[in-house]
Amino acid sequence: MTLITKEYCQELDNNDVIAHTQQEFTLPKDTIYMCGNSLGPMPKNAMAKAQEVVEQEWGKSLITSWNVHGWFNLCQSLGDRLAPTIGADAGEVVVTDATGLNVTKVVAAGLRLNPTRKKVVMEGSNFPTDNYVVQGLLELMNDDYELVFAEEDELYDVIDESVAVVCLTQVHYKSGRLLDMKAITERTHAVGAISIWDLCHSGGALPVDLNGCNVDLAIGCTYKYYNGGPGSPAFVFMAKRHQGKVQQPLTGWWGHAAPFAFERDYRPSENIDQMLTGTQGIISLAVTGVGIDITASTDMNEIRKKSQAMGDLFIQLVDQECSEFGFEVISPRDAARRGSQVALTHFEGYAIMQAMIAHGVMGDFRAPDTLRFGLTPLFLTYLDVWNAVAQLKDIMVKQTYKEAEYNKKHAVT
Repeated sequence: MTLITKEYCQELDNNDVIAHTQQEFTLPKDTIYMCGNSLGPMPKNAMAKAQEVVEQEWGKSLITSWNVHGWFNLCQSLGDRLAPTIGADAGEVVVTDATGLNVTKVVAAGLRLNPTRKKVVMEGSNFPTDNYVVQGLLELMNDDYELVFAEEDELYDVIDESVAVVCLTQVHYKSGRLLDMKAITERTHAVGAISIWDLCHSGGALPVDLNGCNVDLAIGCTYKYYNGGPGSPAFVFMAKRHQGKVQQPLTGWWGHAAPFAFERDYRPSENIDQMLTGTQGIISLAVTGVGIDITASTDMNEIRKKSQAMGDLFIQLVDQECSEFGFEVISPRDAARRGSQVALTHFEGYAIMQAMIAHGVMGDFRAPDTLRFGLTPLFLTYLDVWNAVAQLKDIMVKQTYKEAEYNKKHAVT
């Protein structure tokens, strides 16, 4: 294998066709931010947008802003702006609520679309919130539902004619492994089940084709690759063919067919509005739109191409520079099967990551031994990848991670 040099990485940056997007973000000096797969950085225009909403809209227009500034329809307008990045049409996506709440909505809706079956298939190693929420939902429904956990190599065997809903995450939060949405959805529909996808680690990072894959329902978050801010609202997709056919259980007034009729009984909207529940956090929604627009205005295929190239570069550099230190690459080496992150394992993983963060390279750690490095094309450079691996090597050579301050456990890892 040809030795990779710093000059080679600089040449890649010189030829980067989406390098201009780096100017859209505010990042601390001397920081390489490889945590965009967990929390995206702040867009430069986010502060101005927040000030506009607080000072002008809330501060001066007051309650008239629901009409004058489009607050009441913000969930839908943001959904339409986000929709093309996930292969959805206008009127199929709303930006609203938290991921866990939206998982509740779509799984319940999926079960109601398939009322004679009682089995839900999920991936056991999934991000825990999805599993916890569905466990709680099925317990609440109290109707002999069964939750079946399976891993990637078991999915086709457990997806059979007894299954009502298959709810999977497209990119695995820990390893970055990418599932084949089209093939699994085809299998799901072939046995008469409903297809639900969690796009938290794929939306905004790679081209997603929900309608091309004939997906029924999906959810995702905006605080990772859409750079919406900490705790920014999630989103829900419902294919138009299902809208108005079933009712999701969180039946608040925003999902009513005529919210300002103030009727006593719930009457669901028959379009995507039925996936809404209650009054939204307008300031957070408005700021989220800044990040969504950056992603939506950038060619998703170019984002994906750069993401794959940076992932390959990172893995090659770890092999070249850090092979003696006991790291294992657990992300797929085949870029076509990998999302926009690379995960390594090491028995001293927590302390190593804390040392990396202290020395200006921000990734994160997932128990028991996984170091995650997000490779977000909108603001990272190939030279950033080179410098990050150089820092990793320096920490291992000097055994900096053994220092006491890097072995102190924090609440958030």
